[in-house]
Amino acid sequence: MSSPPRVSRTEQVSHTRGLILAAAERLFAEHGVIAVSNRQISEAAGQGNNTAVGYHFGTKADLVRAIIQRHSGPMEKQREELLRRYARSTALRDWVTCVVLPFTAHLASLGPPTWYARFAAQLLTEPQLRELASNEMHDAPTLHAVVAGLNRCLPGLSPPVRADRGEMAHTLLVHLCAQRERTLPADPAAAAEVWSATAAGLVDAIEGLFRAPVTR
Repeated sequence: MSSPPRVSRTEQVSHTRGLILAAAERLFAEHGVIAVSNRQISEAAGQGNNTAVGYHFGTKADLVRAIIQRHSGPMEKQREELLRRYARSTALRDWVTCVVLPFTAHLASLGPPTWYARFAAQLLTEPQLRELASNEMHDAPTLHAVVAGLNRCLPGLSPPVRADRGEMAHTLLVHLCAQRERTLPADPAAAAEVWSATAAGLVDAIEGLFRAPVTR
């Protein structure tokens, strides 16, 4: 009888980190980043050692960064594909699609249940976490390209108004997705339909938000 294949130290560490990241993301989404302790995360990840989180990730801020990075890569690829499609577009709706679809399509790709939208909503409500997330996204080249393309479609809006409406759009995107995520059907096909409908509704609403008149 052959013995099971040996797992390397690198594979074991990677597996443990994955368990911790998944547990932390779920607990942060359900209870808030500030309220969850490293001990709770270690227990939820099935780690007998309560120092496992600190050993593998360092501080809680480092753990939050790792969760963001875990999802930012796939979303960057989604934006790259959309940018190749719409790079020369002058239609506002195309650029709004570049804002919405990377987030909703990524959530759909995860399959139910998901927690990342609710985790992202937590980042918006805590100033320190919001700054941390903003710093993580600062070097995302595709995100900057999307914002530039969007702004080119809005010559009638002043930079402060564009920035303000960009904040509104971001808040609407994240919080509506967090709301949908809470009631997401367990059936993968039904969940995919929810995300598709949510994306379409968000594109409609955010396009309207940017086109709304400005009160002088």
